[in-house]
Amino acid sequence: MNLDLITSASNPLIKTLRGLERKKVRNETGLFLAEGGRLITQALSQGWEIDTLVVSASGLQRDRTPALIAQAADSGARLVQVPDRLASAIARKDNPQAVVAAIRQRPLSLQALDAHRSGLWLGLYEIRDPGNLGTILRTADCAALAGIVMIGPCCDPYSVEAVRASMGSLFDVRLALSDYDAFQAWRSDTGLSLVASSINGQTRHTEVDFARPSLILMGNEQAGLPPKVEADCDQLCRIPMRGGADSLNLAQATAIMVYEGWRQRGFA
Repeated sequence: MNLDLITSASNPLIKTLRGLERKKVRNETGLFLAEGGRLITQALSQGWEIDTLVVSASGLQRDRTPALIAQAADSGARLVQVPDRLASAIARKDNPQAVVAAIRQRPLSLQALDAHRSGLWLGLYEIRDPGNLGTILRTADCAALAGIVMIGPCCDPYSVEAVRASMGSLFDVRLALSDYDAFQAWRSDTGLSLVASSINGQTRHTEVDFARPSLILMGNEQAGLPPKVEADCDQLCRIPMRGGADSLNLAQATAIMVYEGWRQRGFA
């Protein structure tokens, strides 16, 4: 199978791929980067469009690479071979994966979610750390959440950091972006109970009834949830802590809340 050979860092495609670390370029092109055969295979299995598959010279020698190349070719992807030094430049890593893909973004609108899908939902209010987001996507994938709504100004789920941290779960999880008013209207239509984790909560998270249709709302890493948003919640709860550490990491707190909700649902 023929691959286009590119050896120059000044090639327009290489410049574009390197630029995908910046949100401006991701927005302009509608593309984002994913590294490694596992993530790219996951994307293909879920029907994501691979625009370009880049294979390093050393990556061509790996046993699983030819099958991935064939699968990407069947999906219509452009196939490119580059020296290892260019693979490192694209991935911004000294030891890049054997393959890197530029993948077409999907619309992240509330309309893309099935509002009446049964299960437990998650809302993330103005989350800013892409590493936290990627980790939360992994948790959501493992716990079979119905979907996630990112509310207000949030970090980019298509950033290199978020995609890496998600370990492929980005391609499985139903995800949307929304402003707060649209989110509230959507939630009202679904009849979901809004349960927020908050330092102002008086109820333990284990005492919340997650068996009913529910959406867990988690706040910003530093500021938490504003008073207006907390006032709109049906219930505020608190994760018990002994009082030593100042707080839990957002991704950790989200995992605790999500798994309690899933446990109450019999891990269905």
